[in-house]
Amino acid sequence: MDGLFKLFFKYPALVFEEGEFAFAASRTTTLGLALLATLAVAALITYRGVTSEGQARDRAVLVALRLGVVALLLFCLFRPSLILKAAVPQQNFLGILIDDSSSMTIADRDGQPRTGFVQEQLQPESPLLTALSQRFVLRFFRFSSTADRLAATDELQYAGTTTDLGQALERARDELAGLPLAGLVMVTDGADTSDASLDEPLASLKARAIPVFPVGVGQERFARDIQVTRVETPRTTLKGTSLSVDVVITQSGYDGETVPLVVEDDGRIVSSQNVTLPADGQSTTVRVSFTTADAGPRLFRFRMEPQPEEQVTQNNTRDALVEVSDRQEKALYMEGEPRAEMKFVRRAVEDDANLQVTILQRTAEDKYLRLGVGTPDELVGGFPKTREELFAYRALILGSVEAASFSPDQLRMLADFVSKRGGGLLMLGGRRAFAEGGWAGTPVAEVLPVEFETGGARNNTDPFFTQVSVQPTRAGLTFPVTQLADTEKASSAKWNEMPPVSAVNPVRLVKPGATVLLTGTTTASQDQVVLAYQRYGRGKALAFPIQDSWLWKMDARMAVTDTTHATFWRRLVRWLVDAVPEPVSITTAVDRVEPGQPMRLTAAVVDPAFADVNDARVIAQVTAPSGKTTEVPLEWTVSRDGEYRGSFVPDEDGMYEVKATASRAGQELGTHVMHARAAAGDSEYFDAEMRSSLLTRVAEETGGRFFTPATASALPEAISYSGRGVTVVEERDLWDMPIILMLLLGLVGGEWMFRRKRGLA
Repeated sequence: MDGLFKLFFKYPALVFEEGEFAFAASRTTTLGLALLATLAVAALITYRGVTSEGQARDRAVLVALRLGVVALLLFCLFRPSLILKAAVPQQNFLGILIDDSSSMTIADRDGQPRTGFVQEQLQPESPLLTALSQRFVLRFFRFSSTADRLAATDELQYAGTTTDLGQALERARDELAGLPLAGLVMVTDGADTSDASLDEPLASLKARAIPVFPVGVGQERFARDIQVTRVETPRTTLKGTSLSVDVVITQSGYDGETVPLVVEDDGRIVSSQNVTLPADGQSTTVRVSFTTADAGPRLFRFRMEPQPEEQVTQNNTRDALVEVSDRQEKALYMEGEPRAEMKFVRRAVEDDANLQVTILQRTAEDKYLRLGVGTPDELVGGFPKTREELFAYRALILGSVEAASFSPDQLRMLADFVSKRGGGLLMLGGRRAFAEGGWAGTPVAEVLPVEFETGGARNNTDPFFTQVSVQPTRAGLTFPVTQLADTEKASSAKWNEMPPVSAVNPVRLVKPGATVLLTGTTTASQDQVVLAYQRYGRGKALAFPIQDSWLWKMDARMAVTDTTHATFWRRLVRWLVDAVPEPVSITTAVDRVEPGQPMRLTAAVVDPAFADVNDARVIAQVTAPSGKTTEVPLEWTVSRDGEYRGSFVPDEDGMYEVKATASRAGQELGTHVMHARAAAGDSEYFDAEMRSSLLTRVAEETGGRFFTPATASALPEAISYSGRGVTVVEERDLWDMPIILMLLLGLVGGEWMFRRKRGLA
């Protein structure tokens, strides 16, 4: 297309875009005007005598054709020209930045790697490099996570695991500061994998009038590729927990095909299922379930099997680091009266080594049965009366106990247990629970995910009672707690076999942010919420308004060997205590960094009452894979209460252990251990299509122009006429463009043919 444009208009299109159109004023201007007037009058006089049936139309056509010829001649007499600022040869520098990251090795265009452009066009004696070197003094740079000077393109290794376009542009700008700079050429696929923003580097280049000319290599969309786009796993969990993980998969070229998705733990397959791929360019979310069988930092790998002719296979795998702890978590179960539900719940979880459910059952006024306590003094005075005592637990289960049995301070503590401590709260059904127990209007009612029916507690002469047939919702079919079998279909079938249970609390409405996992149909064919939850503050709150889930164990229809009830309650309590924060917790923004790159640590510190602490001494002890230890002090951020930050630079590949210890006034507040790893990243292969939109933005915001390998031959002229650096003014005539001669011949020939056709020749 550019060649055709040049054939007709003498110069490439970019010369017209960069140049300023003008007429070279001279004496011929006056002569041209006089000549135009004379010829116009002559044309009119010539055709006055035309007589035919179409006299008026013929006269108009002939006059128009003759005036067109006159206009073209007059246009040429005005000497039209383009005024350009051209770079003076060898007086300006040009920076050439070449992407040295691993994504440049992707062979996505006719089976050739993206490095092919560099090997063909940026080698000595290649046409493009020769044209550039004739006009500019060239300076080469390589870039990936950092940018460095480059003596020759054969030094490129294409092994970088991160691409930072902003840092590369800033490095080239600083390196060439003070020199007459015509611009920067950036050869890249545009796959910026850094977290840094491009706004500031682009604004700086624009302010210094340094245009950037990106050359985008690679395809904008892969023809055949499968990508594991995202994996959502918890950072921590208990040993033996059944995890349900969402895996987002994107594909092109394999519409409707079935591909295995495999989950591995240290090379051992823990889950495998077939996935039907979505339409081209679409994403699908697949939920996979597996059990964390081993404790410690576990690196789970989610892998889609590579397919024939797939262009990029490195993006078929995602790794996720999960801290699997093997410790006992404490939950407090408060019952206001003796009943079978408590006994069966206790039996269900007693064999779980990672759970300790402490029972506090009221047997008479100010009399309590304590089971599963850790010390003789634990709960000796009944339900905890201080935040420190209550917040020592990670979860609370409230059975059939009325709100009036708690003081106003205790009710507020229950709400704070969820919102501030980050614990899990579960309210069970019973004649003293929910609205029937007077919980409406209390701080706990604000926390729970369900709405209480208006009218308050029911009186004993009109009790509510119904049997409920339970079914999972769409969300409940794949939720770890309520999925009773390996597949959705099998889980739904299992719920159909479960015996009905009963409820004495009519709960039909949930709050806007709540999720219903189990729903039921009463004997009156009304809907009943069976299990719902919501996030509240730092924790979560659940409502389970059923009074006899033990029927799922003891009903005559349930086999003696059926473990559904125990499995359900173990998973439910594990979920309650899951992800509950410690008094001291330390995290990293990412679980993997490159060796030599800083790993940023953030610690949150509270006291036993979970009030933020700003005057603590926080030390992170970092243990490298080789066993070498380093102490990293963390400083209070000032901007946020209880938050401390620091960083360290890993210099070894492998898993690092980070142990944070916080103390105040010589008293230890707590410790927390986490793991992170240093390893070469694979982000270069994800979303690795050539990003033309980003590169176009870079060009437009700096005054440059975006090119592809097919149009890169126009680079030398585009940079020369960008008006940057040391320039001279050039004037290029336009009167002798081939298109003008063609138009003249066309108009003259057209007039002759028209006259001949109409019999006027």
